[in-house]
Amino acid sequence: MNAWLLTCNQDVFDLAAFRRDGEELRSWSVVRYRNELAAGDRFVMWLTGPQGGLIGRGRLTGSPTQQASSDKKYWQEDPGTRWYVPLVIDEWLDQPVPRAQFTLDPRFAGTSTLRTLFAGNPHRINDAQWEAFSEAFDQDRTEGMPEWHLKPGDTILRKKLHDRYGGSRQGGISKCKKSTNVLVFTDPRTGHQHGYYDEWAEDGTFHYTGDGQKGDQDFTSTGNAAIRDHSDTGLALRLFEGSRGTIRYVGEFAVDPLTPYTFGRAPETGGGPMRRVIRFHLAPVGTTSQPPTVPVGCAYRVVDETVEPAASQPNAPDPDLTGRNLKAHRKLQNDLAAAAQERRMTVLSPSAADPDFDLAWHKSDEDLAVCEVKSLTKANETRQLRAGIGQLLDYHDRLRGRATHVRAVLWVEREPSDPRWIGLCQRVGIELAWPGREADVLK
Repeated sequence: MNAWLLTCNQDVFDLAAFRRDGEELRSWSVVRYRNELAAGDRFVMWLTGPQGGLIGRGRLTGSPTQQASSDKKYWQEDPGTRWYVPLVIDEWLDQPVPRAQFTLDPRFAGTSTLRTLFAGNPHRINDAQWEAFSEAFDQDRTEGMPEWHLKPGDTILRKKLHDRYGGSRQGGISKCKKSTNVLVFTDPRTGHQHGYYDEWAEDGTFHYTGDGQKGDQDFTSTGNAAIRDHSDTGLALRLFEGSRGTIRYVGEFAVDPLTPYTFGRAPETGGGPMRRVIRFHLAPVGTTSQPPTVPVGCAYRVVDETVEPAASQPNAPDPDLTGRNLKAHRKLQNDLAAAAQERRMTVLSPSAADPDFDLAWHKSDEDLAVCEVKSLTKANETRQLRAGIGQLLDYHDRLRGRATHVRAVLWVEREPSDPRWIGLCQRVGIELAWPGREADVLK
């Protein structure tokens, strides 16, 4: 991946006025290295002149094309047709970092990078120089910024949240300039109408739908890029339940480094045509335990059982993520939920503030049964039962302060072939059951 420096002569293009007017930079004129510029390349933006310096950074989103110049009111003279490379700005600085900060840096010694800024765009920079520019952004971002003060379960008015930490007061993803945070909001009350279905998934991560209400979602969106790159840019990802008025802090999350995101299908805003959406896989960082005042769960969501069978993956970390097992898992879960509903129980799915149990149910607010579902085959039985017991002990520990009495239920596809699992579960306080024994656990 290449790294570049793009220059802006303010006597030619009034970038300051362009930004004051709220315009979003989507491309930049280039004359050199056009065959080497590609999507994903990094760049920094540099203002030339005595008051100039480092002012922005971002990523290229494609290869250069020849086109007529736009935004003519910001040009001193109409530049006509030029070569432009598409890009997205990830971050602007409030004030340029002057050239003097870099000329004494040994990473620029013996190079012509800062001596030939009069030449045509772009200018090639090496990894060490990119690191030096990145350090300048990190220093600017952290000086005088407020420390994070919210604990999981705390509530705050969204307006006050942004007053303190910055970021846009609207939308689901808000990258902050006043602090080192990306604020992320999940709210089924408003999200479902835009095709945003956020939920815990079988892989143990919270799947959060990216930004973009119409058309296919991609990473040209500043919000989507902010989540994807938050670790590289040193920003903490903070998840909230709710999007308006009083909201609740869930905790800090991070994109899963192994599978940061997948693509799914969802309707456009207002039930429009299906389009591609980004599903970010977010894993909790540290504690997300909620205080006793936070209710457990939300209305049960029926899981999709239409999973195509896939080849077995014996080394998969969770056998329930493969085709046959995933289909069996989801049918077991939906059937148990239906049986509980027939018995007039309130059936729940986990909200963002909960551990990632499969389902829960109760007859009263004081008593709660939390359940983990596992498919079983001869090959995976031991691993599945071990995993289920460990998960339930975690769920029980995290939920016992939010209900007077919490029961842990391990619901499996069939009776285990080794009866010792029944006694083991009894000793650790877990109710082990399978189809045909619904009455034993739905009480």
